[in-house]
Amino acid sequence: MDDKIIKTARTGFVAKGVVYLITGVLAFLAAFNLGGQKAGKLEVIEFLEKQPFGKFILVALGLGLCCYALWRFIQSIQDPENIGGDGKGTIKRISFFISGLIYMGLGFLSLINAFSQTGNNGGSKSSLIPLEYQQSFFIVVGFCLAGKSVYQFVKAYKGTFISKFKLKAMSETTKIKFIKNMGYAGLSARGILVGIIAYFFITAGLSVGNTSGEMKGTESAFSFLQQNSSGPWLMGIVAAGLACYGVYMFTMARYRSFN
Repeated sequence: MDDKIIKTARTGFVAKGVVYLITGVLAFLAAFNLGGQKAGKLEVIEFLEKQPFGKFILVALGLGLCCYALWRFIQSIQDPENIGGDGKGTIKRISFFISGLIYMGLGFLSLINAFSQTGNNGGSKSSLIPLEYQQSFFIVVGFCLAGKSVYQFVKAYKGTFISKFKLKAMSETTKIKFIKNMGYAGLSARGILVGIIAYFFITAGLSVGNTSGEMKGTESAFSFLQQNSSGPWLMGIVAAGLACYGVYMFTMARYRSFN
C-alpha cells in the first residue's frame, strides 16, 4: 500500500482517538460530579475551542479528522485491503463511505470553528429534513445504528479486531494484552452508546405526531445512563470504556498492519 495512504490513515486514527478520549474523560468526570460534561463529538470541538491555543488545536484536529475521512473513502472506493465486492464486503465498504462523510463533516466543522469569530455555528437539527419524512428517516437511521451496535459487540466478542495488528512484530506480551483490553472495553462501550442512540431514533420515529425533529446523540445517551438506578457507576464505566477506545485508536495509529 502507498506510504502516503498509510500516513494519512495513522494521522486519522490519532485524531479520532483524541475525540473519543476527551469524550470519555469528560463524561467520566461528569458522572461523579468532578467537573467535565456529557459530551458528544460536537461538544468536544466546542470544549477544545475554549482551551488555551484552542484555535490551533482545532486546526490540527480538523486536518486529522479529514485524514481519517479520506482513509475511509479510500477503503470504500479503492479497496486497498481487498475487502471484496460480495454482500458482506459491499456492506462494509458502504459503511466506510458513510463514516467518511461523518468525519469529513466533523473535520470541516473543526476548521470552520477555528477560523470563525463566534466559533459556535449552532447545533444541526434534522429541520433540514421535510417534516413528513422525518419519522421514516429516524426509523431507518435507528435500525442502521442498531446494526452497528450489534456489530461492535460481535467484533469485541470474536476479537476479530486483533487481526489488524502486527502482533508478530511485538515482543512484549504485556503490550499485546493491553491492546486487546483497550479494544474489548472500547468496542463494548461504543456498542452500548450506539445502541441507546438507536433506541432514541427508533422511538422518535414510531412516536405518532412527533414533531421535535431532534436528533439525540452521545450526550443524551450519557444522560440516559446517568438516570439509571445504578447511579453514576454505569455512566462512569461506559465513559471509561470510551476513553479506552480513544487509547485503542492510538494503538491503531502505532501498530496497525496495512496489507
